[in-house]
Amino acid sequence: MLFGNMPRDGGNFVLDGEQRKEAIKQYPEIERFIRPYLGSEQLIQGKPRWCIWINDADIEFANSHPFLRKILDRVRECRLASSAASTRDFASRPHRFVQIAGTAKRHSLVVAKVSSERRMYLPVDLLDKNAIASDLLFALYDAPLWNMALIASRLHIVWIATVCGKLKTDFRYSNTLGWNTFPVPKLTEKNKEDLTRCAEEILLAREAHFPKTIADLYAPDSMPEDLCRAHERNDEVLERIYVGRRFKNDTERLEKLFGLYSKMTVKNDYKCAKISSQCIGGVAN
Repeated sequence: MLFGNMPRDGGNFVLDGEQRKEAIKQYPEIERFIRPYLGSEQLIQGKPRWCIWINDADIEFANSHPFLRKILDRVRECRLASSAASTRDFASRPHRFVQIAGTAKRHSLVVAKVSSERRMYLPVDLLDKNAIASDLLFALYDAPLWNMALIASRLHIVWIATVCGKLKTDFRYSNTLGWNTFPVPKLTEKNKEDLTRCAEEILLAREAHFPKTIADLYAPDSMPEDLCRAHERNDEVLERIYVGRRFKNDTERLEKLFGLYSKMTVKNDYKCAKISSQCIGGVAN
C-alpha cells in the first residue's frame, strides 16, 4: 500500500468542474490530460475534482499548447519560489507531480487517510485506472479485489482504531502501522474467491443507491439495509476464515489479531536472526 501522489504545484494543476468544462470546451484536444483527482474529501463526500496529468512522452505537446503551457509556467514559478530545495529542484520538470507513488493499469483500491470514527467501516473504494489518488489517500494499485474485503471489515477498523494514531477523534490511517501490520491468516484460493464476491456485493449495494456518497451511505444511524447485509456477509466470511465462526465482540477480535501478530513478529524475528547468522558465518568463513 502506497501514499497517493503529491503535486506541490500551488494548486495550478487542480481544476474544479466549471474550470474543466471550460477548458475542454475551448481546447477539446486536452481532455486526455484531465483526470479525476481524489483526496479524502472527494472520496467520502463525492465532491468532483480533476487534475492536469502529463506524462513524460507528452512534454513537447504540453510546452507547445497555449493552455497547458500557461499552467506549466505557473507551476515552474511556484516551485522556484518554494523554501524547500526538493520542490525547487522540480521547477525544471513542471509538467509532472513532484511525488508520484504510483498509478494504476487497471484499477486502484483507495482508503481515506483521515475519516470519522463514528462510521462502522473505513471509507474504501474501487477507482478506475484514470483516477489519480492524492496524498490524502492510500492506494493499492491493481491489487486483487479481495483486499477491499479486508479493509472494509469490522476486523480491520478495530485494528486501525487500536494501532493507528488519531487526528482529534478521527481515524488517521497508516499504511505502515495499519495495513502492513494487519494479521491475516494464509488465504486459500477459495477464501480469496469468497472475499472477492463479498467486495463485489458491497460495491453493488452502494451502486444501487447512486448518487449517494460514502458519507451518505455510511452515516451511523442510516446505513441502507442492503449495504448493511453486504458488510455483515463480508464480516461473517472473513471471521470464519480466522476462527471458524463470528467473533463475539471487539475484545475477542483484538485478542485474536494480537495473537496472530505476536506469532507473525516472532516468525519474522527468527528469519532475520537466521539470515544474520548466515551472513556472519559467511564472513567468518
